[in-house]
Amino acid sequence: MTTPATLPKTRQRLILAVLVLSSLLIWMDNTILSTAFETLADPIRGLGADPAQLQWATGSYTLVFATLMFTAGALGDRFGHRTVLATGMVIFGAAAVWGAYAGDASQLIAARAVMGAGSALIMPATMAILTWTFTGPARAMAIGVSSASAGVGLAAGPLLAGVLLGHFWWGSVFLVNVPVVVVALAGILVLVPDFRSPIRRRLDPAGLLLSITGLAALAYGLIRAGQVADWARIDVWLPSVVGAVLLTAFVLVELRIAHPSFDPRLLATRMFGGGNAALGLLLFAMTAAGFYNAFYLQGARGFSALAAGLIGSPAALGVIIGGPLGPRLVRRWSLRAVTVPALLIAGLSMGSGVFFDVDTPIIWIVILAFAQGLSIGLVLGPVTAGLMNTLPLERAGAGSAVTNTVRQTGSVLGIALGGTIMAIVYRHAIAGALADLPADVQDRARVSAEQTRHLAAAVHRPDLIHAADSAFIHAMHVGVVWTMLIALTGALVLAFALRPTRAPAGPVAGDAEPAAISSGLASTKN
Repeated sequence: MTTPATLPKTRQRLILAVLVLSSLLIWMDNTILSTAFETLADPIRGLGADPAQLQWATGSYTLVFATLMFTAGALGDRFGHRTVLATGMVIFGAAAVWGAYAGDASQLIAARAVMGAGSALIMPATMAILTWTFTGPARAMAIGVSSASAGVGLAAGPLLAGVLLGHFWWGSVFLVNVPVVVVALAGILVLVPDFRSPIRRRLDPAGLLLSITGLAALAYGLIRAGQVADWARIDVWLPSVVGAVLLTAFVLVELRIAHPSFDPRLLATRMFGGGNAALGLLLFAMTAAGFYNAFYLQGARGFSALAAGLIGSPAALGVIIGGPLGPRLVRRWSLRAVTVPALLIAGLSMGSGVFFDVDTPIIWIVILAFAQGLSIGLVLGPVTAGLMNTLPLERAGAGSAVTNTVRQTGSVLGIALGGTIMAIVYRHAIAGALADLPADVQDRARVSAEQTRHLAAAVHRPDLIHAADSAFIHAMHVGVVWTMLIALTGALVLAFALRPTRAPAGPVAGDAEPAAISSGLASTKN
């Protein structure tokens, strides 16, 4: 199918349900894995994975996810988005089974990378199918509902992982994906038309190689800086510089191609480029804030995985509410009037972590988590809808690939840089408490607060537990300030991208987005 046909509303709703289930699978899987980290690190109950291996279990997935998505968009335009979505589901399900029965941490990292490949096929196809299925305000509402699936996944993941880990072995947190894959795959094959673009973008192996090696090198350099707490080391700055150079070369290569898999030209327009930059900064801040919060609740506060999931669930509830609420508010006011203040509130709520301590009342954490989730939900759906509405249907695959790639790149850098900031500050903060310990014990204790707490019991130094908690809280405070500044920068970028456009005397090349879209979705017609 090369042109969109008007589908019955019942079928549209069923298609939306399938797409939401597909997105839910990805969001749920990520939160499930982070909840299982402590078990995976246990040499008896898990794989005995060290902190670096656990970091790459997440990093391998996100790197592959981020760098394959634009190629997946081209595959969807060429072979049909339904075909690509179904293929991604099969790959994701098979890799989940592999991960469940991994014999060591290296196999788990490899399985997670393959799961990232499956997710990379799923996400752009999901957005492209949604864009072809719905038009006008219905599209904005559908994107809002789809965005709300993030909240459902964020809420369900930790709770489900807590239940599974309490009754089954660690591999069950991967096998739980399989029934979801089967149901979603059946819905895809029965309900979803095989939309495809009339423009057949050629595959781009050079761009793929440059992007994945560049982003991997940059992420490695940033993560390595946190491990050694020294930016001057050659194994820190050299990979970072090489990564930046390769990513620059990637952009230059894509600009020379008539129909690239990742089209940087789309980012040249004020709304699409600025809006994507704002979303990338938001995802950067979100992943860093989530990283800090997991260690704060389970480490410094000592809550179980299930209890931590319950405490954090108001954030997910906020996203669930904000996703469909956002388009309604935008139709009443404007895209700029709704999303810019919401992003400001999201940034300030992230920065509120600077007031958290080991005895902060849980009610304040719950209230701020809800405010953060609600504001994020109000941003993601409406802004994504606004960005996609600036593109013609034949560029839906390319546009969704660019948008998702920017988001995941923000997530990769958020995990890498956010974790590095916390690790470096923690190393300096804990140093004084370790001064009288043997050098090898000091080295292990500097790795993380979790390692320090474990060593405190081994060397019979209970005072080190308090020192570890204090050092972690200080590191978290520094990290959340940087996270807040990143989110607030995103709000400023979004305010610029969505500023009202004065009606020009004549056509202006290179700024094709309509003023109605720039000021809001209220004037978008079905």
